[in-house]
Amino acid sequence: DQERARRLLRGCGGVFSFEPAGGIEIAERILRRLNLAVNAPSLGGVETLIGRPSAQSHAAIPAAERVQMGIEDHLLRIAVGIEDTEDLWEDLERALR
Repeated sequence: DQERARRLLRGCGGVFSFEPAGGIEIAERILRRLNLAVNAPSLGGVETLIGRPSAQSHAAIPAAERVQMGIEDHLLRIAVGIEDTEDLWEDLERALR
């Protein structure tokens, strides 16, 4: 439950998501431009993984249901790996330009 999570889980996790302005075309462009992050539906591994849940882990769920769950077509989810933090930031910043 939420109260237990607040008590036990302090700080940040290694998974975050965002919706790039410009929709699915921009999301796909970001995926193509990344060099370090691997485009994969998984959250486990030592390498940084990025994926578009609507096309991977949640693809079997009807679009209307996904939207109700907060999973838009252009949502990108990143699970941060063990690579150098500065290298990851540079890779993401370059892909976002």
